[in-house]
Amino acid sequence: MFTLENTMLKKSLLGASVVTVALLISGCATNGEIKKSVDGAVKYETKDGKYTSYHVNTQNIKKFNFGREATKREIAAWDLDVMPDGTGLPKYDMKNGEVVLDEDGNPKKAEGSVEWGYELYDAQCAMCHGEFGIGGKGYPPLSAGSASTETLTNQLLNPADKNPGVEPPTKVIGTYWPYASTLFWYIQESMPFPHPKSLTNSETYALVAYLLMENGITIDGEELDDEYVLDREKFLKIKMPNEDGFYPKVDTPENPKKGVENMKAFLSDPKNYGTGERCMTDCIKEEVPVLKIQNELNDFNPPASTERSWKVESSDSSANSKAATTYETYCAACHANEAIGAPVLGDKDAWAAVVAKGMDTVYANSINGINAMPPKGGAMDLSDKEFKEVVDYMINASK
Repeated sequence: MFTLENTMLKKSLLGASVVTVALLISGCATNGEIKKSVDGAVKYETKDGKYTSYHVNTQNIKKFNFGREATKREIAAWDLDVMPDGTGLPKYDMKNGEVVLDEDGNPKKAEGSVEWGYELYDAQCAMCHGEFGIGGKGYPPLSAGSASTETLTNQLLNPADKNPGVEPPTKVIGTYWPYASTLFWYIQESMPFPHPKSLTNSETYALVAYLLMENGITIDGEELDDEYVLDREKFLKIKMPNEDGFYPKVDTPENPKKGVENMKAFLSDPKNYGTGERCMTDCIKEEVPVLKIQNELNDFNPPASTERSWKVESSDSSANSKAATTYETYCAACHANEAIGAPVLGDKDAWAAVVAKGMDTVYANSINGINAMPPKGGAMDLSDKEFKEVVDYMINASK
């Protein structure tokens, strides 16, 4: 913050500010109390079709111009929440809003093992989040080995620091997430990316168990091995390492407005995010450490190789090899699973029907995406030509 040394100037500015604020309040607020948003900004009432000096649409339209109103059952299928206190956490497997029954006619308990979760993850998640959850192309890592909540205090390089940091905070499930309920809810509602809401409650429990294991989370003091089976009862005993790491407290289910009030109070106190005088020159008083490149570069432009003895692969075999690798990485999750509905690799009839639409249409659909398939199957780093080679590979392998 700036500090004004001229006391007369201070008083003049303060007086002018009071008059200006008074005019703003009298001109824009109709009630005696000024409402403020979470970040402390003033909120004015909409009056005569205007919000301060901006026009707003005050029409109250209750009918739909397009489509129809969603049914209660449709809303219920999507309006699902899993809260930290266990609200919404399923006890049984469900299908179409109904409890699934076992062979004896009893409700089928929702539960899943770590081993099963690994199989599901490897088949439907690894192509984006990487093996063991270490991260993939453009998608966030879910685990980070032995990383702990202590990494959250890491700061990136600052030459003015005595010990400038080189590693950023590690924000993964085991170090950052305060509640495991968010993990269950997000997986079931939004994953896998190509076909969300396709996992059963038991499959979701299995995936959560596997990811917790990869993050080194224990449940009621017990380590999670391959045979560990997670269900609702055990889930409620999970305590994440960073559960108390967030402030101010905004999770106030007994009074949702209290969380907003806590945030307003926190942001209204400058001491919570730093105060002090702004410095423009000679700000660093101590000796500044010199950062040096650890690995010396003797020649930025190395000479071209003259080696000519390597075997040159044919363009066809090289393209097929790369296309096969791309298929396994990005496409197999859907095109190797009949339950998904996509044409399965090797299914002659299914691919014959696809090719019958014309190759221009097939290429366009694969590059731009169709139905639940994302553009290029998620392999956005490939050129159109390279992805067409993947399509050709799948078609030729299904003849």
